[in-house]
Amino acid sequence: MTNSLQTLPVVVIGAGPVGLAAAAELLERGLEPLLLEAGPDVAAAVASWGHVRLFSPWRYAIDGAARRLLDDAGWTSPDLEALPTGSDLVEDYLRPLVERTPVGQRVRTGVRVVGVSRDGADRTQSLGRDRRAFRVRTVAADGTVQDVLARAVLDASGTFGTRNPLGVGGLPALGEREAAEFLAGPLPDVLGAQRERFAGRHTLVVGMGHSAANTLLALVQLAAEEPGTQVTWAIRGGSARRLFGGGADDELPARGLLGERLKAASESGALTLLTRVQIERLETSEGSVRVLGTVRDQPLVLDVATVVDATGFRPDLDILREIRLDLDPVVEAPRQLAPLIDPNLHSCGTVPPHGESVLAHPDQGFYLVGMKSYGRAPTFLLATGYEQVRSIAAALAGDRAAADDVQLSLPETGVCSTDLAADGAEAAACCGTSPAPVAVSLGLPSLGFASGVVHGRSGDSA
Repeated sequence: MTNSLQTLPVVVIGAGPVGLAAAAELLERGLEPLLLEAGPDVAAAVASWGHVRLFSPWRYAIDGAARRLLDDAGWTSPDLEALPTGSDLVEDYLRPLVERTPVGQRVRTGVRVVGVSRDGADRTQSLGRDRRAFRVRTVAADGTVQDVLARAVLDASGTFGTRNPLGVGGLPALGEREAAEFLAGPLPDVLGAQRERFAGRHTLVVGMGHSAANTLLALVQLAAEEPGTQVTWAIRGGSARRLFGGGADDELPARGLLGERLKAASESGALTLLTRVQIERLETSEGSVRVLGTVRDQPLVLDVATVVDATGFRPDLDILREIRLDLDPVVEAPRQLAPLIDPNLHSCGTVPPHGESVLAHPDQGFYLVGMKSYGRAPTFLLATGYEQVRSIAAALAGDRAAADDVQLSLPETGVCSTDLAADGAEAAACCGTSPAPVAVSLGLPSLGFASGVVHGRSGDSA
């Protein structure tokens, strides 16, 4: 890398938990980060689901370099075994990180990235490409357009803003856009700020991840308190067993309890579970929306007041059209990472630790990190993102040994099912789990960690 490139900052797109961790890791390595956050404040996406409690304790939610910066600033750590809410994560960890450490001086909020390229070269130009800086085009809240040059770019912008549609085959249902006012998003505040929207009314929850589970249990509680509240749950698969989880075998008790409570609610009749659902059309009328499609190949006609679309997420790659990416054609994750997280191959939540070399793309110095690195795959882990950016920071600082020494030791889920047959029987193949948490080096085909993900952000697929 030329001397002129070395004087440029490392641009981090997104100031959520992983983006802020990236800044801390870069600073610790003597590199200069610049964080560009589209929202009006840091961790805007997390704040939007602040009412949700994580099922993993604080010890999996805090990045190592960020912790060291905070400790130097006299920060008082929360109880590492306690379970924070999204709001706790922002107010007790991320906001102090910005307000009390040098990270805050590197954050620019209200700045949306609209494009990334090599300076002076579109994606078709090869000669001298790796010697060129990255050009990051931004639009401020007042409409001002500015280009920023960077020595490297980490895209930690996440996927929360690009939800999967309700319709068949990955396409929006007919009328889905017109029915937007009846769609509540993946994590509505059912028992709090949005209570009146759901009380005494019929809600359809679509999805089979922890976002759906969290909302379903809140709706079941609301139904016990508010007469006339009805809850219907629709999934595309033939069984909800995977979401019901490992119960007492889960090394995170709150996650195991989540599945157990949902299973009990389903079996008790507190909610109605529909399997093998295909949604083809939404038709709106005053105060309600009609959901049309099929359920187990029979016609589905369902009138509800609200649809909770907890169908999962997909990456927005439009801003990266001029970057040379090496993405898997199935899950849209980095090609080397994809086989480790593809839900068609496994859904155990156990993924080998991975770092910079697995996340690298043909355009050297560009990385997708955090939830966006998982593309369309579910079950992203906060602690996984922290280790990703630690490894990348080491690589950018020239410490190849530290970049390749990728280690994580996290508890297991207690459940493993690579595929579920139509009526819920497990397929013969199953990805293995190790008998105890392990720490392995990058590139080894070992398994053994499975948690650290927020209550509502794991496995959000219908």
